[in-house]
Amino acid sequence: MRIKLRITFILNGLETDVDVAPDRRVVDVLREDIGLTGTKESCGAGDCGACTILVDGESRLACLMLAAQLQGRRITTIEGLTPEKSLHRLQRAFVENGGVQCGFCTPGMVLAAVDLLQKNPNPTRRQIREGLAGNLCRCTGYQHIVDSVESAAEEVRNKESL
Repeated sequence: MRIKLRITFILNGLETDVDVAPDRRVVDVLREDIGLTGTKESCGAGDCGACTILVDGESRLACLMLAAQLQGRRITTIEGLTPEKSLHRLQRAFVENGGVQCGFCTPGMVLAAVDLLQKNPNPTRRQIREGLAGNLCRCTGYQHIVDSVESAAEEVRNKESL
């Protein structure tokens, strides 16, 4: 008999309770148990950033977190970034600046960029590259992704809100 643990946390603004094995990975809980497939799994080893989520406002890799680590935390996935049927400023910037191609890396890139811009709303292009360094993209060559984050940062500076 496998031990299950009831974990309570805030997921995309809603209190959430799940019964899971405490050693189950967060990426699996989100995708398979809760059905939020925006969090992608690619490498499963913390090398690609596709599974990036926000934990208490900071970017973390869901493939390297255990379900028990969710207890009492505030989790934001790409699905919870904005109200339904609208795009977050960063998502819109990715679309407008060609930062999206196949889209597989986009949720992780956007959430890493949210973390970056919360910490530094006026990053240089080098700081943007460094802030996204843990997120891999096989399609874009990164230039349009950096352009997207830079564009969103400019909009944040003008409106003083991410």
